[in-house]
Amino acid sequence: MANNRILIIDFGGQYDQLIARRVRECCVFSELYNHDNIGIEKIRAIDPKGIIFTGGPQSAYGENAPTVDEEIFRLGIPILGICYGAQLMAYRLGGEINSAPTSEYGRTEVTIDDREGLLRTADDVNVCWMSHTDYISRPPEGFVITAHTEDCPVAGMEDRQRRFYAVQFHPEVEHTAHGFEFLRTFVLDICGCAQDWKMESFAETQIKALREKIGTGKVLLALSGGVDSSVVAALLAKAIGPQLTCVFVDHGLLRKDESAEVAAVFGEGGLFDLDFVKVDAAKRFYQRLAGAVAPEDKRKIIGEEFIRVFEEEAKKIGAVDYLAQGTIYPDVIESGLGKSAVIKSHHNVGGLPDYVDFREIIEPLRLLFKDEVRQLGRELGLPEEIVSRQPFPGPGLGVRIIGEVTAEKCRIVQDADAIYREEIAKAVAEGRMKEPNQYFAALTNMQTVGVMGDFRTYDYAIALRAVTTSDFMTAEAAEIPWDVLQRAMTRIVNEVDHVNRVFYDLTSKPPGTVEME
Repeated sequence: MANNRILIIDFGGQYDQLIARRVRECCVFSELYNHDNIGIEKIRAIDPKGIIFTGGPQSAYGENAPTVDEEIFRLGIPILGICYGAQLMAYRLGGEINSAPTSEYGRTEVTIDDREGLLRTADDVNVCWMSHTDYISRPPEGFVITAHTEDCPVAGMEDRQRRFYAVQFHPEVEHTAHGFEFLRTFVLDICGCAQDWKMESFAETQIKALREKIGTGKVLLALSGGVDSSVVAALLAKAIGPQLTCVFVDHGLLRKDESAEVAAVFGEGGLFDLDFVKVDAAKRFYQRLAGAVAPEDKRKIIGEEFIRVFEEEAKKIGAVDYLAQGTIYPDVIESGLGKSAVIKSHHNVGGLPDYVDFREIIEPLRLLFKDEVRQLGRELGLPEEIVSRQPFPGPGLGVRIIGEVTAEKCRIVQDADAIYREEIAKAVAEGRMKEPNQYFAALTNMQTVGVMGDFRTYDYAIALRAVTTSDFMTAEAAEIPWDVLQRAMTRIVNEVDHVNRVFYDLTSKPPGTVEME
């Protein structure tokens, strides 16, 4: 990979991670740094092929506006400014920025004036995604205007001699027609990047690097069964085999058959040669959760008990050299890229036991986004049911059961969830609907009167949830075909004991959240 990369400087834009992902979709490695954590010397050390300035909420002419050292414009490196990044480029190079008489938000028709550079694949009138209240009223000397809108005189500008490019709209979002092509033109044609960021080569390189780093040392991994920790386990298994010990705690709050699936892949006779420890701790967790009703109380109990179980098992294993975690790139970004890594108490192992004698933490996925992690899992031979597994809350079914958690309630929600997933999967396979980004069944704490077989019942109500989202920051309820919901309802009521009513949750995020608690 060497220095064949794009450096993205973040000014607080809501789409910063999406820009990094789009660059990687060009098979080019990208790194995202906060504007206040990347100086000229660090940029020189990174030696990127190109630089992208992201959007941001502030005004480029504001007193405390985030900015860059002007030396960046003398490095001879191509720069693309997006939204705030475009305004910052214009302002720092001598152009004028003003508050726009009319703000532009959402889909906007952009008239293309010049196709010689970045916008060569654009339509004459290109639909783009705008989100700005300031605009460039006059571009700096040397720039040509490449696009405009009815209310924005400079929707695009370029100084091709110095290889500076700027667009007021957001090419990284799907709503912008040809947006990915614009980014691809910048990354491949203007910056001249080679397409060498591929999961196959990443896996080979990472396995070799881990092997050299760890040597004969021992590694401990808390395996949750989720995508990230499963891929770390597969990667380390390929690198060091039996030197890896995976501790899998089945706390009784997993989805139906999930414990067996994880054991089949990583346990004895599974796909990998490693030391797998499965701890059946369901009874212990149910006892600790008895009487707990508030969501935050349940989360703390589950997290604390997990640490206690993990501590006990790790003591049996003895001293280890390294502790492995499934930290991925969004975790790194959120903790402040380039600063000291922040180990989240709720992430992976739920906190680091003080007694574990390890040399350092190993985070082999810390450069990858979630979709890249899934792709790597496939390269490593993990089964699709694990690679494609949907997000699952750390406390598991503890926050998909409203009120007190019991073994019986867990059984109810596991069975109902399995039926719902089965019916969704069937409809998706038949081409009758798109698969929602996340869907599950939850158990409400409400009991209602029903009639089954001429007998009165007083049983639980199940809530079905399905959302569509691109980033899980916001989400909309998925439009599930009515007959699919009807089949799921009928099967749940008929096949799951102590359920006599089924609801579908239509709430978006906001005001709701994806999970019930």
